[in-house]
Amino acid sequence: MHRYDLISCHDCGVLHSRRPVRPREKARCVRCRSVLYRGIHSDASRMAAITMATLIVFLIAQCSPIVQLEVNGGVTRATLMGAILVLWHQHMPLVAAAVFLSTILLPAIELLSLLHATLALARGHKPKSINLLLYSVHLARRWGMMEVLMIGILITIVKMTSLATVVLEPGLFAFGALTLMLAIVVSFNPKTLWNLADSLTPQPPAPQLAPDEALSCHVCGLVSPNTQAHKRCPRCNARLHHRHPDSIARTWAFLIAAAILYIPANLLPVMYTHSMFGKEDDTIISGVLYFWESGSPALATIIFVASIVVPLLKLAALSLLAWTSQRRSRWRPMQRTLLYRLVEFVGRWSMLDIFVITLTVALVRFQTMATITAGRGALAFCAVVILTMIASMQFDPRLIWDPIPPNGEKQDA
Repeated sequence: MHRYDLISCHDCGVLHSRRPVRPREKARCVRCRSVLYRGIHSDASRMAAITMATLIVFLIAQCSPIVQLEVNGGVTRATLMGAILVLWHQHMPLVAAAVFLSTILLPAIELLSLLHATLALARGHKPKSINLLLYSVHLARRWGMMEVLMIGILITIVKMTSLATVVLEPGLFAFGALTLMLAIVVSFNPKTLWNLADSLTPQPPAPQLAPDEALSCHVCGLVSPNTQAHKRCPRCNARLHHRHPDSIARTWAFLIAAAILYIPANLLPVMYTHSMFGKEDDTIISGVLYFWESGSPALATIIFVASIVVPLLKLAALSLLAWTSQRRSRWRPMQRTLLYRLVEFVGRWSMLDIFVITLTVALVRFQTMATITAGRGALAFCAVVILTMIASMQFDPRLIWDPIPPNGEKQDA
């Protein structure tokens, strides 16, 4: 039996025996109903071809202008990298770095690492750097936000139509195609590729483990004997632990920091508009009101939900999860697990406003007519988003189920 035939549920920790599923099917945990894995075509050649095509489109999108503005003979256009450099020169290096990491560097690392790994596996070769490559994919995928950027681009274009003549450039269509292609690439699970790489070399049989004797690697998913505690995963070399160390304490620390910054994030201006008519300060709320009053209630609702409601609900939800887990509560474990999954899913979408600000300050630079610069509120809001995402990553959902006795031993997925 292959050692990856044992799989531990990410959300509740129940140990399962892996069973094959057909493409588009899902294997769920018998206890918390979390998706353990999905059936996909594990053809490395197909994965490599799709990844290479996505990388080419990625390079086109990064190098091409996204949109062009024309006002009274003045013309400005913006690429993503150019917009980030404008932020940097406006003394917003932390915000610029966050946008650069989430939309350029980390997606590039994911695609390059995935391409290297799949090309080698397609040739029947297990590269020596397979663990580093797949760990890079695992890490970069958690912070890449290309789909959020695409929505931010569309919102910016709608906003600019009331200020100037908008000309759509090739970069816009490249980013649209890239978003769709990345949706396919995301289905290439690094754990599946680890399994495929292991199949190329002889492996020891899977150990016969009771639930209380198993440790699951949080990176590659390999289940190891509990004697490996405080040691390293024998496959990917990640540190093994029964539960995330100091999970609740770290979650509270990041939540408190985010809650403190949430107030200035909503009160301080996120943008300053300098024009021949004077200076105007824009907060997140004023941006929502602008879209609502200009006849775009749908966009106003999207920004309001993503920039105001979602961060607030994330703070409340994570506080509830941390508090109930700290008290070892048995109250509604299934519903709390669903709440955690929801928080993880929506966490990145709060960056929407930051991407709109990034493109806006790069486009509205008409010298004497109008110039928009980023405000201190943008820095506070960006910090809130990042801190809440880190808080959700620090929280270990298995703590929800620890006070509840498991139903039986090893299960079939």
